[in-house]
Amino acid sequence: MKWQNLIFQFKITLQDIDPPIWRRIQVPAKYSFWDLHVAIQDAMGWFDCHLHAFRFKRPHGKKVIEIGIPIDDDMVILPGWDERIADYWVEPGKTIDYEYDFGDGWRHKILLEGILLKEKGVRYPKCIDGERACPPEDCGGVGGYQNLIEILRDPGDEEYQSTMEWLSGWYGRYDPEAFDAKRIKFDNPKKRWKMAFSKPH
Repeated sequence: MKWQNLIFQFKITLQDIDPPIWRRIQVPAKYSFWDLHVAIQDAMGWFDCHLHAFRFKRPHGKKVIEIGIPIDDDMVILPGWDERIADYWVEPGKTIDYEYDFGDGWRHKILLEGILLKEKGVRYPKCIDGERACPPEDCGGVGGYQNLIEILRDPGDEEYQSTMEWLSGWYGRYDPEAFDAKRIKFDNPKKRWKMAFSKPH
């Protein structure tokens, strides 16, 4: 069966945060890792303004394979746009780690839940479920996010007003518990690639 007719269904869970923040998305099986990266960014609510990497080991292998954006000749990072997800996810149940923003260190676990047939009339990628808003960009990783949540719960906190002003500049009204799959909009990964890597004239 051709990959063009198939869909991969993933569950993406942000690590080290409780209650969990997660998304369930469906993407074309022909996607590259770059395409999947863009879909994850859009589904989670990140702004895609930092580096990222997918990391995993092959069965019975010891070496960690890293796929992302090559930036250093001393590091072996495979370009995400050259690697197809179907070459690495061959059956449901396999997980791969995905890290976004190496400073804040947002680690995600990506689980392939199923391989499905495309439905007629349905546009992919598609977000079908999830819970809770993702942490704000540049909030300081898991520790910074937990501190931010405590501030938001206490209007009397001396940092409450400045925190609310900072959040409103990026998000409008930020509600850490809010999520609506129907409001997720996916960008074109080719367009995103051109924006990121095309040289200015």
